Amino acid sequence: MSLASVFNIAGTGMSAQSTRLNTISSNIANAETVSSSINQTYRARHPVFATVFESSMQGDRGSLFAEQDEAGRGVQVLGIVEDQSSLMPRYEPNHPAADEKGYVYYPNVNVVEEMADMISASRAFQTNVEMMNTAKQMMQRVLTLGQ
Repeated sequence: MSLASVFNIAGTGMSAQSTRLNTISSNIANAETVSSSINQTYRARHPVFATVFESSMQGDRGSLFAEQDEAGRGVQVLGIVEDQSSLMPRYEPNHPAADEKGYVYYPNVNVVEEMADMISASRAFQTNVEMMNTAKQMMQRVLTLGQ
């Protein structure tokens, strides 16, 4: 693995964490939205990540479970899935969005968990930025060795 590949790996990590931060933002923004129907209520969304291996980058469409000693070459977002945990019905008969039984349905978003995930995602993003800065400094020092 060359030092230049660090930029690609860190870049894919930053992109993945950006996707994670966007989904967290969407979840927090919709945490208090209500609906009169279970089918129309917002459900929390979470990104699914996978490691990109060297064989995947060379066109080999093998298994995601590569050889144990094969180095990872980054991360990719496979998709965004909806959380299937139960929604929170609340009896609020005076709410304008209440159904005929007086219930409104709140999303299955736990704001405390989302905030913890947001801190984790932002720290992971910062770590990838630091990796890029360190690799850049190392490359600059290599260039000054010949002086």
